[in-house]
Amino acid sequence: MTEPATQERSRPLDVRVGSATNALRPLSTVERPLGASWTNWLSLVLVMGAAVAADQLTKWTVSSTLALGDGVPVLGPFAINHVRNTGIAFGLFADSTTAVIAVTTIAVGAMVVFFARSAQRHPLLTVALGLVLGGSVSNLVDRVRLGYVTDFLDVDYWPAFNLADTFITVGVALLFVSLVAADRTSSRVGDAPLSRP
Repeated sequence: MTEPATQERSRPLDVRVGSATNALRPLSTVERPLGASWTNWLSLVLVMGAAVAADQLTKWTVSSTLALGDGVPVLGPFAINHVRNTGIAFGLFADSTTAVIAVTTIAVGAMVVFFARSAQRHPLLTVALGLVLGGSVSNLVDRVRLGYVTDFLDVDYWPAFNLADTFITVGVALLFVSLVAADRTSSRVGDAPLSRP
């Protein structure tokens, strides 16, 4: 009489927190969708649009105010210098416009697919990808339309760059932070012990 009860107590406790949508497969962990919702898409478009607008406005201001090659000292080693760049950020791969356009287009497409599948992994992800996409799209538009981008932010001992390059750099840093934070959060949730009643 006591033996079955002892065996029953020695079995590991199986805690079920729900079931699949077809009610046939029990779930032992809480699953949440990670794909982009309409609010994620709206936020991405707003951040991306703001980045494109700010970059295009500053490029237009520099191009219409300063002749190519002219500059204005601002503070210490920092100056505004009107230069053209046919490569990617910070003057890399100059005179490879076609290849740069192709690579940028593929990268933008890959980021959109990643966002569609993973937007809800971390709240910073939308801002990070919005900045990266905004900077990439703004520079891509200039390369397709003009064959070059306007760079104007100039610091001694560093190639000139523009606002789009800054958005891309900051966005990549935020993307790294958000992915690391998301992985740590999911690890803590996965390792948390189940409490027994």
